[in-house]
Amino acid sequence: MKKKLFSLFLSALLTMAVLGGCGSDGTGESSENNPSKETVESSQSGTEVVEHPQYGGSVVVGIQQDIDSLDPHKATAAGTKEILFNVFEGLVKPDKNGDLMKALASDYTVSEDGLVYTFTLREGVTFHNGSPVTANDVKYSLDRCSGLLDGTPLISSLSVLTEVNIIDDKTVQVTVAKPNTELIYSFVAAIIPAGSGEDENASPIGTGPFSFVSYTPQVGVSLKKNENYWQAGLPYLDEVNFKIINSAETALMELQGETIQVYPYLTDSQAEELKNKFQILSHPSNVVQALYLNNADPVLSDVRIRQAICYAIDKGMLNEFVAGGNGGLISSAMLPTLTTYYVDLNDTYGNSANIEKAKQLMTEAGYPDGFDLEITVPSNYEFHMQTAEVIAEQLKAAGIRAKINPVEWNTWLQDCYTDRKYQSTISGVTSDMTPGYLTNRFQSTSKKNFINYSNPEYDEVYLKAAAALDTAEKAGYYKQLQKIICDDAGSAFLQAPPLTVAVSPKLEGYVFYPVYVQDMSTIYYK
Repeated sequence: MKKKLFSLFLSALLTMAVLGGCGSDGTGESSENNPSKETVESSQSGTEVVEHPQYGGSVVVGIQQDIDSLDPHKATAAGTKEILFNVFEGLVKPDKNGDLMKALASDYTVSEDGLVYTFTLREGVTFHNGSPVTANDVKYSLDRCSGLLDGTPLISSLSVLTEVNIIDDKTVQVTVAKPNTELIYSFVAAIIPAGSGEDENASPIGTGPFSFVSYTPQVGVSLKKNENYWQAGLPYLDEVNFKIINSAETALMELQGETIQVYPYLTDSQAEELKNKFQILSHPSNVVQALYLNNADPVLSDVRIRQAICYAIDKGMLNEFVAGGNGGLISSAMLPTLTTYYVDLNDTYGNSANIEKAKQLMTEAGYPDGFDLEITVPSNYEFHMQTAEVIAEQLKAAGIRAKINPVEWNTWLQDCYTDRKYQSTISGVTSDMTPGYLTNRFQSTSKKNFINYSNPEYDEVYLKAAAALDTAEKAGYYKQLQKIICDDAGSAFLQAPPLTVAVSPKLEGYVFYPVYVQDMSTIYYK
């Protein structure tokens, strides 16, 4: 029904002048040593059955893209990191509430001046190869991430590290060049065995709840249970297979055939189609979806053209048709869930289209008859493809002739993100739990600035935000950054879409995180 409505919607727009795997048998049955149920007496209802998590079984998770690297320090794509979350861990890691929990570090302290971090390592933690985690492994990993090892930082936020010293086998002291209250979040960086860096992409070794088994390009990744995982009782499953599914039609077919048991990133129409057979779970995501505009493009380099695009988009209607009205509308590169730092700027361009204003700006910029716009979209993401279809129709009302260019994920990653050879693209940028992660990519010198945005004022304010130690002061600077990039129409920011997931009714324990991960350690057959 949703698909039919969607098609009718697109047709209507053309006539409008203005657009306002398994355990042994795949069932996950537990062994005699791990009973799944127990019978208890209830004084009110007689005998009742109480469910307990089962141990064992296998799950297949559908994913929409191939991975870009098994090396946790070099992986760029969010879709890769959501898998590697199960294999690697840092000194700290996020929990489901958005707080940092101690992981490979059992404790840590930060000096009063914010320049020295001291980590005490957890006792008894081993890598998947059986070797114990030592201070030497931590030093090697942090040196490698920060560039202290060879001069090339692999994680930009850790480039401020000036020294990593081993105090003893279980204590590591890290010195930084300048204080930053957000830096502690960067210590989620994976700890790997000393000297293993160049081998990680072929044979990754971490400390997570699952260990690496195999990877087949364009097919998927297989993981198995880490029997010696330091968190008692986890994981429940014996095996997890992440299967690459490149089309929405294939995903629906496999879900209905029960050949995959978990599938995230559903559109609203997919969720409607599956709701009678699957658990449909939804939660705010940590993704900023936008029509990202290459500011170096000859046409899009004019701020008036970029602003015209923003005015021509009806975000409210877009959200309704693609996300079922469950997305959070945005006008800058900040997530509404980061409430301390977020400022609502949706009134700048409005949530419905203003075609008259869009045409006025285009005329002022020398394009009274409109212009051509190519929108490159990773075709494996149905959410982004549907978004592109709606936006292309909306832009027609302003005379912007949009053409959708669907490409494979690896092509998008190379052409758009790495080489910046595109005009515009619809995609999502994920965040960690800090506002700096979302805003630092728009500095003019950032390697992650794939939209080629450049504004000296933005660069100056970002440095002030990073250096501020007072929360209120820091929040003020981040709100300035949002206003600058919004007024500049650095891109047409759309929404923080919901993360909607189909989960087999046989499973329990799926947990949403404030970061882009699929934590398989908590999932079990009921």
